[in-house]
Amino acid sequence: MANQLVPSSSFSTTPSWTYDVFLSFGGDTRTNFTDHLYQALVRHGIHTFIAHSELPIGEQISQTLLEAIENSRISVIIFSKNYVSSKWCLDELVHILECRKSKGQMTRPIFYKVHPSDVRHQRNSYGAAFAEHSHKYENDLEKVQRWRTALTEAANLKGATLNEAEYVYF
Repeated sequence: MANQLVPSSSFSTTPSWTYDVFLSFGGDTRTNFTDHLYQALVRHGIHTFIAHSELPIGEQISQTLLEAIENSRISVIIFSKNYVSSKWCLDELVHILECRKSKGQMTRPIFYKVHPSDVRHQRNSYGAAFAEHSHKYENDLEKVQRWRTALTEAANLKGATLNEAEYVYF
């Protein structure tokens, strides 16, 4: 009877993943929290994409990152004070959420030294960065709105909130 509820064809299209985890992060966490998280994942045999070690020299950054996102089972977004300053991070975020919808990928936010409501409502450092983005991209406000929508959507996901004193243990 249970087989009638779920068509067998739904299992035949399971995607094969190149990576278990894709880490999306701003430069302000690269040499501390993100690097510790990456090392912990790798130590436990979790194949993790992190741009500064997985990106081949000479590769076009944007296309390689988009493909890594598409080929990862889980995306972990490390929201930090400066995450929102980066156009690259915001474009990654939009693509991560598109893949979450289209491919059923898991998405897990980590709020590192930022409050989820600041991300959700673009306040404090996020508000200041969006004031700059709105000015810089005044001819493409649709892009800015996509970034805002993506931040709100991601901040509404259940995630972990960490402060400076907390570490990653596996």
